[in-house]
Amino acid sequence: MVAALAAGRHVLLEGPPGTGKSTLLRAVAAASGTAFVFVEGNAELTPARLAGQFDPARVLDEGYGPDTFVDGPLTAALRAGALLYVEELNRVPEETINLLVTVMSEGELHLPRVGVVHAADGFRLVAAMNPFDNVGTARVSSAIYDRICRIVMDYQDADDETAIVGARTAAPPGLLVGRAVAVTRATRDHPEIRVGSSVRGAIDLVEVALRLAELRGRSPLDPGVGLDAALVALSGRIRLHEGGDRRPEDVVTELWEAVLAAEHSAPPLPGDDADGHDDGGKAPAPDGATPAHP
Repeated sequence: MVAALAAGRHVLLEGPPGTGKSTLLRAVAAASGTAFVFVEGNAELTPARLAGQFDPARVLDEGYGPDTFVDGPLTAALRAGALLYVEELNRVPEETINLLVTVMSEGELHLPRVGVVHAADGFRLVAAMNPFDNVGTARVSSAIYDRICRIVMDYQDADDETAIVGARTAAPPGLLVGRAVAVTRATRDHPEIRVGSSVRGAIDLVEVALRLAELRGRSPLDPGVGLDAALVALSGRIRLHEGGDRRPEDVVTELWEAVLAAEHSAPPLPGDDADGHDDGGKAPAPDGATPAHP
């Protein structure tokens, strides 16, 4: 991504939710000192909302002209030489996407009664899209693909997800984080699940389990606490294949029980105490699985 932007190219980040697309771009923008303009892509993003529009009150007093035009995010990014980040590109109406074709190929935007806005040095378009969710999405035209470099982003590996959950939650390293990562990763491989959960599901599972354990006066490692937290955190994030007769709650319960069963079949690990804390032992955790509680 850094190389593509440095080469003056526009970029499309394609991948499921929660793979760090916007996080990556914000980090790149911050490291390079480049301004960052964010646009949420949806069906309500009209050409006027993206490019800008005239202020009706000022037009009545002053008439149409550059001074009465209010820049939208696209025009503002062009003038400032900023990174324009358009999220969920495939949810944006086609007439709005068409504005981007000339901008990407010619580096300019033609605005009636305003003139031509040329892209300042540093302007780049970075778009993101989720290829799995077909609700409310449209196919991106070949005209866009022909003018943009595509980078596919997938889910993180088990070690990275464990590190992310540990950094984003109040839980100490140990069984709770390992269980959350394991069951979240398992949602991506279950035959009845069309779309699994991102690492956000594991983060929420840990935080909910910690608070739920406090309310019940139980350990965060209590199987019932963990299961209820998993149902809250994951049942709304997964998408089952159509035509089945099972509920998301049934599948999450099955996966949670499989994670606990895998712990009991693994060799004991020194390092985890009864509260899920790591006292210094280090355990291998292939595919996010957590070693058994001693």
